[in-house]
Amino acid sequence: MTRTAAQISSPDLARRLLAWYDRHRRRLPWRAEPGELADPYRVWLSEIMLQQTTVATVGPYFQRFTSRWPSVKALAAADLDEVLTEWAGLGYYARARNLHRCAGVVAMEHGGRFPDTETGLKTLPGVGDYTAAAVAAIAFGRPATILDGNVERVIARLRLVTDPLPGAKPKLKALAAQITPTERAGDYAQAIMDLGATVCTPRKPKCLTCPWSDACAARVEGVAEDLPAKTPKKAKPTRRGTCFFLVDADGAILLRRRVESGLLGGMQEVPSSPWIEGAETVAVSDHAPLSGVTWRQLPGMVRHTFTHFHLELTVLAGRVETGPQVADARWWPVDRLGEAALPTVMAKVVRHAMGHLT
Repeated sequence: MTRTAAQISSPDLARRLLAWYDRHRRRLPWRAEPGELADPYRVWLSEIMLQQTTVATVGPYFQRFTSRWPSVKALAAADLDEVLTEWAGLGYYARARNLHRCAGVVAMEHGGRFPDTETGLKTLPGVGDYTAAAVAAIAFGRPATILDGNVERVIARLRLVTDPLPGAKPKLKALAAQITPTERAGDYAQAIMDLGATVCTPRKPKCLTCPWSDACAARVEGVAEDLPAKTPKKAKPTRRGTCFFLVDADGAILLRRRVESGLLGGMQEVPSSPWIEGAETVAVSDHAPLSGVTWRQLPGMVRHTFTHFHLELTVLAGRVETGPQVADARWWPVDRLGEAALPTVMAKVVRHAMGHLT
């Protein structure tokens, strides 16, 4: 006899999940305790930080941000360079620029209060469908349907959706919306994320402890670990470039601020050539930050992977007696490099160069 998943109504599924959440909820720095009202600022800040980043990584950054800027008005008043410096290492730096821009809009145009609807939230810089739904639900109790990676996995397994991502997203959101309750919307949103993060995991899901186990069609079919299906990714191309590591007689290092738009916008960098797919070498005279410097190539190279491409950087080192003024650049003493908004790839370049020069 063929086994079938139990036919459990959407309201019952929601009640089960909320009962499970009341016993097993994760305690996270940005979450309100049971019975407390969520702070929209902390909810929004955490959701922006958590985009494509793990909870464990975000925790210390969130604590530092909220200690330094405890309100959206305080963050809006901060200098962008300060925000980028605190963000350094978290990646996806457009988020930091949008974070600062959004704080300014909320402070100046909304009196320091976040809009309390999905529609209103989506008018803010850097706030898309998912973030708007999460903030609306968690901070304001709106019955908004969230769809992050955890929720996609839970719903794909529960309803046996075999269509591959990303094409299946609209179908998964429609199915998730059928279960989203009108009561305790914020708790439900956090509950389904917790279920995906701790029970309905990508590998070896803990089906025996899942409150939806008997209703899960993928578990019955024995294909839970195969879902959600994903369209095969294209191979990442490799881009190459050259970095110019320049020090003066006092050991200060020349760093240049990247343009605001584009990859790593507004962050500090070791001056570098454009990163070009297939490029093997560059003309030093075309890209070096100063003329008349004798450059020598350091052994090895720096490798880093971004979302859409691999990067290989050759590092050239040079020295000057007195650091002259360079447009959009400044000389940083080594003991103050922690104050520079160095993205991870540039921190790698600095470590690589200093390892060969000391």
